[in-house]
Amino acid sequence: MSTAKAAVLVGYNQPLEIREYPIQTALSPGEALIRVEMAGICGTDVHLWKGELPVPLPVILGHESVGVIERLGEGLIRDWRGQPVSVGDRVTWASSIVCGECFYCRVKRQPTRCIARKAYGISYSANDAPHLRGGYAERILLRAGSSIFRLPDSLPAAAVVGAGCALTTAIHGIERCPVEWGDTVVVQGTGPVGLASLAVARQSGASRIIVIGGPPHRLELAHRFGADVAIDFSNTTIEDRRKQVMAETGGYGADVVIEAVGIPAAVNEGIELPRDGGKFLVLGQYANAGNIEFNPHIITRKQLEVRGSWGFEPRHVDAALRLLELGNWAELFAGQITHRFSLQEANVALDTVKRWQSGKAVITPHA
Repeated sequence: MSTAKAAVLVGYNQPLEIREYPIQTALSPGEALIRVEMAGICGTDVHLWKGELPVPLPVILGHESVGVIERLGEGLIRDWRGQPVSVGDRVTWASSIVCGECFYCRVKRQPTRCIARKAYGISYSANDAPHLRGGYAERILLRAGSSIFRLPDSLPAAAVVGAGCALTTAIHGIERCPVEWGDTVVVQGTGPVGLASLAVARQSGASRIIVIGGPPHRLELAHRFGADVAIDFSNTTIEDRRKQVMAETGGYGADVVIEAVGIPAAVNEGIELPRDGGKFLVLGQYANAGNIEFNPHIITRKQLEVRGSWGFEPRHVDAALRLLELGNWAELFAGQITHRFSLQEANVALDTVKRWQSGKAVITPHA
């Protein structure tokens, strides 16, 4: 039986270890064995590494991946879109599987809150067979029922992984807290989720977009993605930034403010930036990074609509892939990738993302 190498998180705030696991020789119906071509380093991976979300250790990280089908289980002949799939096809997949039967799936139609939801690179212990359930590996074995998407030749892996789960997360978030035609939008954060939110807001018809973030290379990326104004948080105070947003919005504030920072204190700053009757989307607080205090009178006084959004569904992956085929979005998202690492360099990759030194960092297991 052959084996595959993987970078494994064995303990919080500890170095990942390179381990080898057996590759399952016989696939069950509906399963797919994928040779991983590229895996993204998501900010959530850093939060997992730091222990800010409980996961079953040891775990193979990586939930943003593109690969090539090596084997297909019986009955798996079509992707989520109904297109035929076969060995040798390039594919990506939704990172999570839901039960379809629980209260949230059936009654409330909130499948991202499924009580049995499991995500590749997050929810599976590497100790449990078939072991290979994360993208930081040479191979990944996808469960039956996974939402697989065959990629057209025109869409490079760099574009899909460059967009990563940030784009699907932004699409879901803005679906829940819509940007309307002509809206002025503020995006807090110029990491992958912030830039993806910028892209979706622009595609949704925003007339003016102001971003707050840094460091300078991220602000430059924001301008490429279509930001009209980029405010550097490193050389301004909270009050400076509030005044600048007000000046850029006629003194009223933005129609929609999207928090995509992941640091709780950003919520305190962002909730002051919408206009009266505006909307505030909390999108970046995926991990438990701690508590904050704020005055709820702000919500009442400003008549704010405050929304949260968690994860995404397969239909959002479909929407993201379709967006990447419009205009120059594929080129822009692929251009986010600034650092490529081997599997053996997974710790360096995580540290690079942790220190905000990269655009998008990726692992190429077979490079």
